[in-house]
Amino acid sequence: MTHTASANIFSVCTGGVVAFQLALTAGAPWGALTQGGRVAGVLPVGARAVALLSAVVLSFFIVVVRARAARTARFPRVVWVVVAYCALGIIANAATPSPAERALWLPVVSLMCLTSWHVARQPRS
Repeated sequence: MTHTASANIFSVCTGGVVAFQLALTAGAPWGALTQGGRVAGVLPVGARAVALLSAVVLSFFIVVVRARAARTARFPRVVWVVVAYCALGIIANAATPSPAERALWLPVVSLMCLTSWHVARQPRS
């Protein structure tokens, strides 16, 4: 698989997570699928702010991974922050008390981690 293909897969997966987070911010009643599943329905204001921050961070991660795959990154090692974040996401989603959250997000974040890792490992030119 090419690094560009990995970046594309990462972008699609992460874009889906961003859309989910933005929907939560806008009041979608999917609280049981996020943040440990503690809230059924619409998230409270503070949790919505966390969802918005997550959407912003993940959007930046898409830019980082795509730039690294295209070999245009000014700071190519920053992609390892994305890999580490995704690895922590695997741990968090594997440990969540919410079976629905684990079933939905563990495969997604695992794919995000694998594809970002593949992009990060490409030789620098």
